[in-house]
Amino acid sequence: MQITDVKIRKVATEGRMKALASITLDHEFVVHDLRIIEGSTGLFVAMPSKRTPEGIFRDIAHPINGEMRQKVEAAVLEAYTHTDVASHETLEVYDGIHEA
Repeated sequence: MQITDVKIRKVATEGRMKALASITLDHEFVVHDLRIIEGSTGLFVAMPSKRTPEGIFRDIAHPINGEMRQKVEAAVLEAYTHTDVASHETLEVYDGIHEA
């Protein structure tokens, strides 16, 4: 499986969330709303999630193993660091292939 596209969208808040990302896998499947968050040790990527009626957040989509998680995070953070996130437009900043 390959990450064939990454799009970054700036968020208009001043909190820890810096941007949202969408990734395309094999030019065929898109996962939206990955969050780029500023943590205590730097940036990280949080998978899209939904709050359950009990108030617990559950991932909607997520990598099954650590290797894939690292590839997703590397591709998203690479795109984010090469983007002018001061723009409020959706930016297609990556159109390469990351083997997954």
